[in-house]
Amino acid sequence: MIDQIHSLPTLIREIVEPYDASIRRTLNREQCQSIHRLFVTGCGDSHHAALATEWAFEALAGIPCEPMTALQFARYAATYVPPASAVIGVSVSGGVSRTAEALRLANQVGAATIALTANPDGLVGQAARQTLLVQAPPFPEPPGMVTPGVRSYTANQIALCLIAVHLGEAREKLTKDETDGLRHELSALAEAAERTIEMSDAAARALAEEWRDASEFVFTGSGPNFAAALFSAAKVLEASGDSAIGQDTEEWAHLQYFAKNVTTPTFIISAGGRDLSRAVEVAVAAKTVGRRAVVVTPSTAIGLISAAGRALNFSTGVREMFTPIISAIPCELFAAHRADAIGEPFFRAFGGGRSVEGGGGISRIRTSEMWQTLPG
Repeated sequence: MIDQIHSLPTLIREIVEPYDASIRRTLNREQCQSIHRLFVTGCGDSHHAALATEWAFEALAGIPCEPMTALQFARYAATYVPPASAVIGVSVSGGVSRTAEALRLANQVGAATIALTANPDGLVGQAARQTLLVQAPPFPEPPGMVTPGVRSYTANQIALCLIAVHLGEAREKLTKDETDGLRHELSALAEAAERTIEMSDAAARALAEEWRDASEFVFTGSGPNFAAALFSAAKVLEASGDSAIGQDTEEWAHLQYFAKNVTTPTFIISAGGRDLSRAVEVAVAAKTVGRRAVVVTPSTAIGLISAAGRALNFSTGVREMFTPIISAIPCELFAAHRADAIGEPFFRAFGGGRSVEGGGGISRIRTSEMWQTLPG
């Protein structure tokens, strides 16, 4: 897992240009101009990537965007998709049943359906009318080991942000100079990821050792970094099996503030932008009630760092809407070091009824029953 995290700068360098070229080939100007509403759907990390890029679609492309879990979209929302909508189904593996179902049902109401996948021949690619191929260079796993993934989350965010930029250009919401600048910013995230790893790796390892006694973790974030909070909690669950939740920063103040276990380690993820004043207040509140608080933020957020007393820093100079691509890195490092510190195998070694076979074992991620038609 550590090796995967350290590979992220190279991954970003390798994918921005080919992803952008694939997007431009696949989505023509007329199609881009015809979209009045966008839904982005997926499961797990793919859903987190959709949440992370909602703001980019709305701000850069000028399209109302609704990120939605695949079950929510397929079983509850698909029937009511308005005309001139597009639905992007995100699944790197291309084999997730629920995302394929969401796209199939979206086809039935006349939506434009697009699969964002590395496997065009999988269920998801077959269900969509168009496919955007987002293949990344393979990363070798140690023999017999399945590692919590971080590369696909990064790759999906890059792809979705590039789609937002392309839509903005095609819809004449952005000038060519603006789109060229945005693409350059996305490429430059490789250097930002490198700086983030350099700044946070040792600190994340030290926290994992210091907090060996903890049994639960809370991650908060707002705006696009709510996605980073959800994703970070997921990586702790996958890596060490510990209870972990991701929560909106404002919701923490309404709920977690009253939790019985006052010493729960609490990670407050903030870009130091629109959410800054509330993040400072929450950090003060968390410390006051006894939480072990750490902020995940750029080093320029001095007041926030002071309020928490502990920080895992990520690179400065990144546009706030793009920060989820790097803000999760310190938390990913913590999750990996946490598993190592307490000697837990990734994914609980697929024991206790868990299995990677049969479409996710008894959870049936890839073999779940799929609705073939919308309810009458």
